[in-house]
Amino acid sequence: MDELARALGSPDAIAVAESAAGSGLLAGLAEAVNSARYWQEPDETDELLLQRPVLTALGPVATSLSGSLAAWLRPSMVALDRQCFVQWTDEHRLQPPSLIGAAEQLARWKASTLADERQAADRPRDPAALWSGRWWSTPALFDLVTTTRSVAGLGAMKLVLVEDSLGWKRAMVWPLEPAPGSRIYEISEPAAWTGLVARYPLDVSLAKRHDWWRTTGVDGAWLMPDWSAVAADYDGVHLTVSGYLTTAGRYLPVGQAGTVLAGWNPDETYWLNDVLRPGTSPSEWHSNESQPPTWTGNATAL
Repeated sequence: MDELARALGSPDAIAVAESAAGSGLLAGLAEAVNSARYWQEPDETDELLLQRPVLTALGPVATSLSGSLAAWLRPSMVALDRQCFVQWTDEHRLQPPSLIGAAEQLARWKASTLADERQAADRPRDPAALWSGRWWSTPALFDLVTTTRSVAGLGAMKLVLVEDSLGWKRAMVWPLEPAPGSRIYEISEPAAWTGLVARYPLDVSLAKRHDWWRTTGVDGAWLMPDWSAVAADYDGVHLTVSGYLTTAGRYLPVGQAGTVLAGWNPDETYWLNDVLRPGTSPSEWHSNESQPPTWTGNATAL
C-alpha cells in the first residue's frame, strides 16, 4: 500500500491526471458510475481507496485535476434547453415516453413504498442478515420520466453514465422541452440532499436496514424524500455531476436518522409533474465494442 501511495503521489501520476482531464474524463467517470453498488459491502478497491496513505497521496492528483475539470463540471445546473429521454431498444422499440400522469405514478410509488415499509417489519432485525430489498432512494420503476442533457457528439449523458448498467448497445434519444418557469431542485452537494430529506422526510428504516447497513456499516433509522410531497413544490429534481461525486453512496446524517443517495445517475433529472413536451425528432444511437465504448447516432424521421 505504501508503494501504491508513493506512485500515486509522483509527478508522473499528476501529469497523467492533468492530461486525462479532457477526453478521458467521461470514460473514467462512466467506469466509476458503472461499478456503483448499494446493496453490498465495499469491495477490495473501495477499502484500498479509504486507506489514509492512499487518500493523502491522491490529494495532489485531485488538486491538479480540479482546475482542469472545473470547466467540464461548470454546467452543473440543469440544462433546460438540452434535456433528453433515453429509451433502451436492444430488444424492441417502445412507444415515445409518456409525458402525462406523474401525479398518479407518484401516488402509486407512495402507496407501494409505505406497504414495503410495513411488510419489512417481518424481516430479520439483524442488519447483517442475508436480506435485500429496495435499496434505491429514487422514485424509480414507476414510469416517471427522467432526462439527462445532450452534449457535443453524444445524444444524452445517460448513454454512458448509468449505475450498474446491463450493457445496453442501442437506444432511442428523445429531446424534451420543460415548460417555461419549471421549478427545479438542484442536488449539487451533500447538504442539498440532506436538506431535501429533512424538508420532506419519509421513514424507511425497516425497508432499507439491510442494504444500507451493508453499504455504509451504519445500523439506525433511515430517511429518504417523500417524492409525492416534493412534487408540491418542485417540478423536477436534478442531480449534478458534482453532486453525484460528493453525495452518492455515503452515510449522511439527518437529525437523529441517516440517509443515502442511491440509484441516481449523474446529471439525471426526475420529473415529478407534467411539465414536459416533445422537442425535436428523436435519434437512434448505438455503441461499438471499444473500451471504453463510444456511441454513434443518426437522426430518425417519424
